[in-house]
Amino acid sequence: MGLKEWIIPQERHFFDQLAQVAATVDEGAVALQDLLGDFRDVPAKRRHIKDIEHKGDELVHNVFEALNRTFITPIDREDIQSLASSLDNVLDMIYAAANRLHLYGVERPSEAMIQLGDVIADATHLLKDAVGMIRETKLGDEVERIAIEVHRLENAADDLMNNAVADLFKDPDPVYIIKFKEIIERLEQATDYCEDVANVLSDIVAKNQ
Repeated sequence: MGLKEWIIPQERHFFDQLAQVAATVDEGAVALQDLLGDFRDVPAKRRHIKDIEHKGDELVHNVFEALNRTFITPIDREDIQSLASSLDNVLDMIYAAANRLHLYGVERPSEAMIQLGDVIADATHLLKDAVGMIRETKLGDEVERIAIEVHRLENAADDLMNNAVADLFKDPDPVYIIKFKEIIERLEQATDYCEDVANVLSDIVAKNQ
């Protein structure tokens, strides 16, 4: 145990708080994956995702409240802020996609939407694991491996979005194009935010190894 950890062991609760946020983001991604894969009871499933998003907001608020009360933190204060905010962005975009699926009266999601939902869930599973590892500096290499895989998933999501949007413009219905394009872009943006989380995790590892 280093001197900093010996001085402020009580402040390591930030790692628990961040792990809770990451787990809630993953819960939201799983709920979105379920919505897209089994497109029934859409209003109820959207409400469930909204409840998860609200829980995530409260957890992130608690992180910032704790930061306001704490003088010394186990890792850089800015990294805690960035990690909490980036995770919150993922969950916000998950809800944005689910909300539009409901509001736009989509009868059935496209295959690209389903695939993007799977990519989001794959990324949040990995991020949940990685956030749980940052308290142990010896796991830095594994965190970095996960960050690289999340980057790969984001690239895969880019390809899915580009191909899906290109296919959309073959449809003669402009309303259909507008609705589906926006939802697909929200889903892809969730993977962009996952990549932001991965970048913060890489920074944390680099600073604390």
